Amino acid sequence: MKLRKLKYLPILLGLFSLAMCMNACKPKGIQTAVSGDAAVKAYVPPGKYDEFYNFVSGGFSGQMAVYGLPSGRLFRVIPVFSVDPEKGYGYSEETKPMLNTSHGFVPWDDLHHPALSVTDGVHDGRWAFGNANNTPRIARLDLKTFRTAEIIEIPNSGGNHSSPFVTENTEYVVAGTRFSVPMGDKQDVAISTYKENFRGTVSFISIDKNDGAMKIAFQILLPGINFDLARAGKGKSHGWFFFSCYNSERANTLLEVNASQKDKDFIMAVNWKKAEEYLAQGKGMKKAVKYAHNTYSEQTHSATSKIETEVIVLDPKDCPDMVYFMPCPKSPHGCDTDPTGEYIVGSGKLAAMIPVFSFTKIQEAIAAKNFDGDYEGIPVLKYEAVLHGEVKKPGLGPLHTEFDDKGNAYTSFFVSSEIVKWRVSDLQVLDRVPTYYSIGHLCVPGGPTKKPWGKYVIAYNKITKDRYLPTGPELTQSAQLYSIDGDKMKLLLDFPTIGEPHYAEAIPAELISKNSVKVFKIEENKNPYVTMGEKNAKVERKGNEVHVYMTSIRSHFVPDNIEGVKLGDAVYFHVTNLEQDWDVPHGFAVKGANNAELLIMPGETQTLLWKPDRIGVFPMYCTDFCSALHQEMQGYIRVSPAGSNVPITFSTGKKVEAAAPVAK
Repeated sequence: MKLRKLKYLPILLGLFSLAMCMNACKPKGIQTAVSGDAAVKAYVPPGKYDEFYNFVSGGFSGQMAVYGLPSGRLFRVIPVFSVDPEKGYGYSEETKPMLNTSHGFVPWDDLHHPALSVTDGVHDGRWAFGNANNTPRIARLDLKTFRTAEIIEIPNSGGNHSSPFVTENTEYVVAGTRFSVPMGDKQDVAISTYKENFRGTVSFISIDKNDGAMKIAFQILLPGINFDLARAGKGKSHGWFFFSCYNSERANTLLEVNASQKDKDFIMAVNWKKAEEYLAQGKGMKKAVKYAHNTYSEQTHSATSKIETEVIVLDPKDCPDMVYFMPCPKSPHGCDTDPTGEYIVGSGKLAAMIPVFSFTKIQEAIAAKNFDGDYEGIPVLKYEAVLHGEVKKPGLGPLHTEFDDKGNAYTSFFVSSEIVKWRVSDLQVLDRVPTYYSIGHLCVPGGPTKKPWGKYVIAYNKITKDRYLPTGPELTQSAQLYSIDGDKMKLLLDFPTIGEPHYAEAIPAELISKNSVKVFKIEENKNPYVTMGEKNAKVERKGNEVHVYMTSIRSHFVPDNIEGVKLGDAVYFHVTNLEQDWDVPHGFAVKGANNAELLIMPGETQTLLWKPDRIGVFPMYCTDFCSALHQEMQGYIRVSPAGSNVPITFSTGKKVEAAAPVAK
């Protein structure tokens, strides 16, 4: 390797060593670093409700978790991109299509960033969105049911990290590529031809304002750089979107060195209103692609998957005044817009300050063509011309910024393990608190919106050494709650989290809880395999398929004795929960099932496919404790040899007639 390629290696190694030192040499007495009234401020008495829902990414778990604030109590893990045996998500026949992709069934992904729907720039409590980083996808979650309602795959993308971020009225959810990839017909190319053949994209996914249905409206073709994070403009900057970009060197190997050569990379500014104009003018190019679009219906309690074959792509070379670059030091990660929409904060992982850009100055620089050349044909605005100012010496390793309702910003610093509070107007540092340890993202309730609720800032940390009881080589992930009511931030609470928490958004509980679904009305169940009552329960043979139309209610199944199944049969248990009472799900499991259980909500129908691998009598039972006679909620299914003459019989509460002897 050439020496010039290593010129920043000492800096990187120095930062890494400092981080390790800070995490190994912990200050004494940190366990008592909270104030005496912290417990009172974070305490939610038994029977009382939390003030906020906190939607937290599960990282490599592929799921999204919901916590209460200020208690830190875990309420729910919502299955999104990964199978979940607890709820049967991805295992039941109804939910399997949700995890379909152009690559086939993908049972896992890496969810980094939740985003909540907004109206006029303020959280409205309708939907949450999540990104799949590995196999690029966007999910929409219905906050009436706390379930995944829709997943759309993103073509022409590798590493869907800069995602999902929403525009001011949830017109679009926007996603940018972390990894540039070859596109079009020329896919089999040498990796060394990265600069010539690799491209990035940002995708604008439209959201129906009534039902939330998603559609890829258009993609913008971009140079082969890495898009990291993003935020929509708001207020005066509505109609624009801002993305952090690194690897303007367009390196394809040893990026820790080769993508850190330049003093500045970019914040990319996209005028999506202008993109819509070009789209209406027919400037978009139709490109043949293949991607899955999966939807779940609460009427049928089942999902469908459709393979789409086309997207529309806009090229900045054909669409002037649509995309601009702004220089940003150094290796930008975070990109955040303040509540007014005037200021855009860039956070360079290797920068010793925080640059803040002015939307007004951006517009003035564009009008005056105050450019510093171009990058791959895209104009680069002069740094000084668009800069509001720099926060000087705030800390080491700035990553992300959130805002309160008083004109202040809060930035996480990974290397120096702290949150720093600073004033947006004059860029003065006001306060700093340590985190434990190596904070990544942070969250202020309503922090990315036009009207933050403030009150708390939550740190999502990467390292938890000495904070919790040890659990072997892997420790729990960590979040920490700080009060921001006063001039000084105060640590109130530590609480563990699932997976690896990245970003989170918090919203007042009242915006969601009042609309929460309690039961699914049985009379509205449109599942094709629904059993509307016990008298309709039955078992049918269709060739080598056996379909069991079963009901569950406290505390029995109908039927609970089944005979006539043969080795080689595929048995479909279509279980309808007849309960119409809140929080009375029923489970269903059968011995030898090699997939999972079912967890069926009141009024819902779910299907488990079971393929017995041996003859015998197999127990089946309810897995969710439902009543004092829960243990009695069980039954049996008999499996006979292939070719036997045992007829299909089924019953509950009645003696089953003896089956005919097996022919030999």
